[in-house]
Amino acid sequence: MKDFYIKDARERVGEEVTIMGWVYRKRRHGKLIFVVARDSTGIIQLSVKKQNVDENGFAAARDADIEASIVAHGTVAEDERAPGGVEVRCDEFALVSPAPDFPIQEDTGTEALLDIRHLALRSTKTQKIMKIKSSVIQAARDYFDKHGFHEVFPPILMSVAGEGGSTLFPLEYFGQTAYLSQTAQLHLEAAIFSLENVYSLTPSFRAEKSRTRRHLTEFSHIEGEMAWCDEECNEKVEEGLVASICNAVGSRHADILEEFGQDAAYFRDMEPKFERITYDEAISIINAKGLPIEFGNDLGYEEEKVLTEDFEHPFFVKNFPKDIKAFYMKQKGDRAVCADLEAPAGYGEIIGGSQREDDYQLLVERLLKEGEEIDNYQWYLDLRKYGSVPHSGFGLGIERLVRWILKLEHIRDACLFPRTPSRIYP
Repeated sequence: MKDFYIKDARERVGEEVTIMGWVYRKRRHGKLIFVVARDSTGIIQLSVKKQNVDENGFAAARDADIEASIVAHGTVAEDERAPGGVEVRCDEFALVSPAPDFPIQEDTGTEALLDIRHLALRSTKTQKIMKIKSSVIQAARDYFDKHGFHEVFPPILMSVAGEGGSTLFPLEYFGQTAYLSQTAQLHLEAAIFSLENVYSLTPSFRAEKSRTRRHLTEFSHIEGEMAWCDEECNEKVEEGLVASICNAVGSRHADILEEFGQDAAYFRDMEPKFERITYDEAISIINAKGLPIEFGNDLGYEEEKVLTEDFEHPFFVKNFPKDIKAFYMKQKGDRAVCADLEAPAGYGEIIGGSQREDDYQLLVERLLKEGEEIDNYQWYLDLRKYGSVPHSGFGLGIERLVRWILKLEHIRDACLFPRTPSRIYP
């Protein structure tokens, strides 16, 4: 296992190191070859002089293609002309595996890059996006752990819909019809009667044919569920979680944020005090901006883009009409007791949350109204039959959050292997 990473080179000036990585760039000046190598932590220049390495070593440096894997040994030295201000002056250079005719060039188009996503992942841009995504998830886990939540592991194969039935992916399951999970919520609700405050990180699947910059058919979903928690409590958890994630990313990755044109201090200093507006106010704002929307319609991609473009920080939109929200949400008059958390600057919804209906009979009536078979939901209804309590929860889309933090053009850039209506390969 390697014991030296490029990020530590500045601390090792004057010392001998072994570089294990891949060729990022290369240029030759007669008997001197400069190889810029990369690993998971950065890039560094390797200086390979013919008189300092054996014949095989110089030949290996000469023949190494872009993305060839290499091992080099030498001494770290300061050189202000080199990337990062240091280089390794090699006394050994070996080619581990060649990469002839690597298919990615500077002018390779977006669709072609998606076709070879397994190779495009090597780009330093994608590497940095994945580091931010990893930190987002770690920061979320840290927040939940600090606040007494327990991580649980709900199933991915489901017998019933958690959201709208039109967005289900059905599959044959030993003679029965099963579905890929749209949400872990229903099963998380069962867990709160034992553990009280729980969360999960799972893939969720939505068979939506939306082809917008923020829609995926498979996405990473952090969901929380809390016993003894009303909607006000729910929103406090949500804003605390998002602010905590932003604080961590701003503190740990100022360099990456700056490379993406973002202000690290904005995220590092974010406070969990997000503005609240009502659905009615949101409709008024959207109409005033010249995008017609009737009261009673849900907010889609274009509406959220227009709504959020003038906000500086995330904000909640509360109290949607009950008829456009899911059956499990608590209702008050003609409204659902719910709130969506919207990312500013045109990026739209990143969290959907609500207080859950805890009355057995009301849930039965709603399921019947929607034409559902009560027997399919009997286990879920039992949660209201035996010791029901007020409870709330939410779901956060990781890729949407990462897209907003880095201001990515398309949500697929926040995925290792994006899944959309038009893409299942590779």
